[in-house]
Amino acid sequence: MEHIRCLIIGSGPAGYTAAIYAGRANLQPVEYCGMQTGGQLTQTTIVDNFPGYPQGVDGNQMMIELREQAERFGVDLRDGEIVKADFSRKPYVFTTDRGVELEADSVIIATGATAKYLGLPDEQKYMGQGVSVCATCDGFFYRKKTVAIVGGGDTACEEAHYLSGLCKKVYMIVRKPYLRASEAMKRRVEEAENIEILYETNTLGLYGKAGVEGAHVVYRKGESEERAYDLPIDGFFLAIGHKPQTAIFKDAIALDEQGFIKVEGQNQATNVEGVFAAGDVCDPYYRQAIVAAGSGAKAALDAQAYLSALGK
Repeated sequence: MEHIRCLIIGSGPAGYTAAIYAGRANLQPVEYCGMQTGGQLTQTTIVDNFPGYPQGVDGNQMMIELREQAERFGVDLRDGEIVKADFSRKPYVFTTDRGVELEADSVIIATGATAKYLGLPDEQKYMGQGVSVCATCDGFFYRKKTVAIVGGGDTACEEAHYLSGLCKKVYMIVRKPYLRASEAMKRRVEEAENIEILYETNTLGLYGKAGVEGAHVVYRKGESEERAYDLPIDGFFLAIGHKPQTAIFKDAIALDEQGFIKVEGQNQATNVEGVFAAGDVCDPYYRQAIVAAGSGAKAALDAQAYLSALGK
């Protein structure tokens, strides 16, 4: 069985940054990059808010550059994913999607989280052309335009309020007759002059030639008052939650009620000794590339300190 000092599971800003730091620290890290090498940013066109890119950068290009930087420090980057984890004994044992078993002294989990979608074909058709899952990331491109955001929880309200400071008009499409958000967040969006909440409304599809030009929506679907109409918009944002990629860790790693990994104190340590988490897999709040990269650096430094204390 192959023995690894520092195993990194997942890529993207968190995984690659952890790999860069671990490589520089001579931890001989091995990184399994997962089925979506580079993570969610590979589905983004322009990343406009990452420091060091004054003109913005293509998401794919940014991940390629981070990967190349990790390779420069001797990181063993591998395709494929880890499908099974056994934390019942040390070194910890893992199984890859090819059935290969390996053991590791320390582990950094950077498997990320995926945005939840409505399941409409148009969401993928217009991805990067008017459809977004991150208002903080992409709201800048819709200044003085009209947008819609789907969701009725705290995240949706927070992102709607953020967009209201940039956009001419913000519609909130809420399928229930009320907002699920906290009272403070409710008041914030209800008091914003350019936010209009469309209660009991569902999205049926999107339309547009070169990008999103509007949404097909329906009010009180299936009821006697049902009314379908087109809502002209320039952008369509989804804020109905994220699903962390933690299924194979749930029996050993402490998770919160949403399934995100819990980290302890000021570092990236999990409840399992020698196991650290970084990026969106342990971040239900910020979900930003720069935050993920920072936590990746912290996780690698934590792993280095852990191994050093063991004399490994």
